[in-house]
Amino acid sequence: ADGKWVSIGSIEPQFYAILLEKAGMSDPQFQKQNDKSAWPEMKEKTAAIFKSKTRDEWCEIMEGTDICFAPVLSMAEAPEYKHNKDRETFVTVEGVVQPAPAPRFSKTPGAIQSRPPKIGEHTEEVLKD
Repeated sequence: ADGKWVSIGSIEPQFYAILLEKAGMSDPQFQKQNDKSAWPEMKEKTAAIFKSKTRDEWCEIMEGTDICFAPVLSMAEAPEYKHNKDRETFVTVEGVVQPAPAPRFSKTPGAIQSRPPKIGEHTEEVLKD
């Protein structure tokens, strides 16, 4: 409805069942989860269902469940997303917001060594190789 996206990974039966319930996917076709011959039609029906609501409406429906879902966020949105804030997934170095080092280890924490390069900053060096 708004041109934004969500990702869905409800493969295991218990998660898929919650997806069907929360998304209102009552068509019997959706019970054929593992029938590959049914996938093309299910894909079309699923797309139509997900286009019927905005990304934020789907977030309201699915967050806090075991659906295996996440909103697809822009780089402007990602640092402000509650999940990412709670986990300190992004850091600001010299005024540039960027992903924090990952994975995180308790005995050898990662660190950003310097600011990210500016666009084109190393172009000539790279092209010499």
